[in-house]
Amino acid sequence: FVGFAGEDETTVRRAATAAAGAAVWDKPRPLRPEQASAAWIAAQPSHDRQIGDLMPGDAAPRLSMRFSRPFLSHGSIAPSCALALWQDGLLSVWSHAQGMHPLRTNIAATLGLPLDSVACHHRQGAGCYGHNGADDAALDAALVAMELPGRPIRLCWSREEEFGYEPLSSAMTVEVHAGLGSDGRPVGWTTEIWSAAHGQRPGVGGAYLLAAESLEKKPPERKPFDIPEERGGGATRNGIPLYDIAAKGIDFHLVHDVPVRTSSLRGLGATLNVFAIEGLLDELAARASEDPLAYRLSLLTDPRARAVLEKVGDMARWSDRGPGGTGRGLGLGLARYKNSSAYAAVVAAVEVEDAVRVTDVWCAVDAGLVINPDGLANQVEGNIVQAISWTLIEEVRFGEDGVASLDWQTYPVIRFRDIPDIRVALVDAPGHNPRGVGECAGGPAAAAIGNAVAHALGTRIRDMPMTRERIIEALMRAN
Repeated sequence: FVGFAGEDETTVRRAATAAAGAAVWDKPRPLRPEQASAAWIAAQPSHDRQIGDLMPGDAAPRLSMRFSRPFLSHGSIAPSCALALWQDGLLSVWSHAQGMHPLRTNIAATLGLPLDSVACHHRQGAGCYGHNGADDAALDAALVAMELPGRPIRLCWSREEEFGYEPLSSAMTVEVHAGLGSDGRPVGWTTEIWSAAHGQRPGVGGAYLLAAESLEKKPPERKPFDIPEERGGGATRNGIPLYDIAAKGIDFHLVHDVPVRTSSLRGLGATLNVFAIEGLLDELAARASEDPLAYRLSLLTDPRARAVLEKVGDMARWSDRGPGGTGRGLGLGLARYKNSSAYAAVVAAVEVEDAVRVTDVWCAVDAGLVINPDGLANQVEGNIVQAISWTLIEEVRFGEDGVASLDWQTYPVIRFRDIPDIRVALVDAPGHNPRGVGECAGGPAAAAIGNAVAHALGTRIRDMPMTRERIIEALMRAN
């Protein structure tokens, strides 16, 4: 760990840049490009457990499909920043991290200070949803401040440091298995998941702040841990379908030995799990020669789930959906976030030429009693925009010197010009308690895009992001 401090920010930045180019580190942590793939994650040793009622292995006939997504970055609009002051035996830290109490506890333990000698204050910053580099920058600032007592330290990561060293959202592989009855409807379902942890925040499951690795007293080795199902699950979030299926469960493979830190990013494992479940549902509907919306309604007795499906179908004029394989597609996705929060049904319209372009998105939400309808709609719209970006373009890449996607060119995110028309409608349900809505549309939006692309092409793209190269490869395989 090396920090540069001075009165003039420009001089400090130049010194840090020059030092980074000249430094030679002992025991660097090597990365290989293939380690960034979901396939590499799925091939690693894992800690396995089963959740719910797994489908018997001899269930027949059986249909299985495998889906994946890469490592993802938070892509915060600006890098992490913190201020710290060590004065008169009190370490004061100002940070935009999500949790000041866990940050305080972790900084005190890392530095060997009594808890009452550390004060952490929250300040608005560039954004910290989930677990990005904000906590790590706070410890960095504290370390420099303790070397320079009485001087306030403002420590700001560079864009390259943010992309290169923040905790990532784990790459995942999900294989969904459906056992079918004589009517072509699932009687058993198993969602098989390979992933690293999604809940390694400081102080949780043996997680630690980045600079702790550089201290003389090393942090203890981390043990496998992910968010338990009673708190919504981590990699397993939304892994059990909402539909009426007699036996449904999760076969979870938690991979611990990955070469980068992984932790929480919006939706955790729900995005890919819903993408996979809803993708297989569309395939089952096609095998039964039934409309995807009607097929889903035939599997649902939950009146609230049915209501959002019927509402979004009306909004998108689903009954006018044309034939597939024309380059234009309409797709559907449904989930209840964490299977306990808000319901969301999404329809996406796409055009596929050189790349996928999402032209329109419709979303119906049941969040129970809604206190602030405008705030809810804004939150859902933002969730949909981010889901489009993840589904189509975002992907962390590794190189021999570390993370290789270090700027907005190598890690692109959706631009304003690519945002479609988004329409959000609330299904009135004031008799039900308010439910969390912030991440309810992400999985259904990704699934709707995936199903719309399959409708447009007549071929399903099972791996995120759905880039031009992946589309060409899938079409060549199909032909």
